[in-house]
Parts: sequence; C-alpha cells; structure tokens
Amino acid sequence: MKTLTTAEEEIMQHLWSLKEANVANIIEKMKSPKPAYNTVSTIIRILENKGFVDYRKEGRGHIYFPKVNKETYTAATAGKLASNYFKGSFKNMVSFFMEQEDLSVQDLEEILNDINKKKS
Repeated sequence: MKTLTTAEEEIMQHLWSLKEANVANIIEKMKSPKPAYNTVSTIIRILENKGFVDYRKEGRGHIYFPKVNKETYTAATAGKLASNYFKGSFKNMVSFFMEQEDLSVQDLEEILNDINKKKS
C-alpha cells in the first residue's frame, strides 16, 4: 500500500468520517486556517491517482468517497511502523510506548482484555 503524506492523511480522515463528500464539504470539516479549495482539490486528485479515492459525477461537480477503508490503511501503517522501527515486533513497539510512558497500566489491561475477547 502506498504511503500518504500528512496532508493526504488529513483529507482521508475527513473522507472516512464523512463517507462521501465534495471538496467544499471536506474543507468545511477542516480546522482553521482552512486551505484553499484548489489545494484540497489537488490533494484529492493525488489520492485518486494513488488509488485511495474515487468519485461519481453529480451535476457539474464530483462526490468523492474512499476506496480504501480506514481499518485496512491502519493495519498497513501499523505493520509498516512495526517493521521499520521495531524489527517487525508489535511486542517491541508496545514496550517502546511503555518506556516512553505513553501507555498506562490501565491501557495495558484494556489491551489484554481486548486480546482475550478476540481469542474467545
């Protein structure tokens, strides 16, 4: 799966949330200062070329929608993160976040509960 830039990822987050939208709808959801219409339109065309977004014609405009679901992208990104920085080990990745104090004991307990639920 191709990697997204920060700007592309922001647009995708909005599209995943909205399910489908035109450029104006996406800009409306963005934080200030809002980017120019042409900027967002260009990023969407890039996402389309990368295979992340498709569209249907509606009137004179386009309605865009994600071709890649958020879960698929999240799994690919997490896998790439683990592979590139943690020798492919999710255990090493979790250990890293524990050492950085980004994970509390409560967070770990919740993760373990989720794992146990999936095993059942």
